[in-house]
Amino acid sequence: MLNLISILIGLVALVPALVAFLPLFGWLYWFILPIAVVGLGVGVLSSGNAGRNLNLVVLIVGVVRLVIGHGIF
Repeated sequence: MLNLISILIGLVALVPALVAFLPLFGWLYWFILPIAVVGLGVGVLSSGNAGRNLNLVVLIVGVVRLVIGHGIF
């Protein structure tokens, strides 16, 4: 059950992450990353790996995007 919740949280974070990947929307990752961290925490507590991995991908892409855009772009 926790894995399903983690996947849902990951999907909630993934949809705005796709929008934030466009130029000049990088600041949106500051709001997306905390959601993905919560999903990752729930995913770690579950017995499955899918939710944890989804949130990890969102986190990695978000952090790399913030580093490339210097936290703003």
